[in-house]
Amino acid sequence: MADMPSTARPRSNAARILTIVGFVFAVLALLLNPIIFGVLGVIAGVVGAVLGDKPLGWYAAAASVVAAIISIVIFSALISN
Repeated sequence: MADMPSTARPRSNAARILTIVGFVFAVLALLLNPIIFGVLGVIAGVVGAVLGDKPLGWYAAAASVVAAIISIVIFSALISN
């Protein structure tokens, strides 16, 4: 087979670190403040994915959104009772 150039960026250490930070922010969004840490987790996950950590970066961004939504639902249920 011919050597075909890849359009994907190679994964760097910074991409993996941002992906891990995105997952940490997802947990913090679930436990502490869903708005602030949810947004920060999405940003870190997307930047990690763009820098080359493709599947895990997008998973970190999605986990931050899901954790923020779950946390908002739980907090609103606790406040309404």
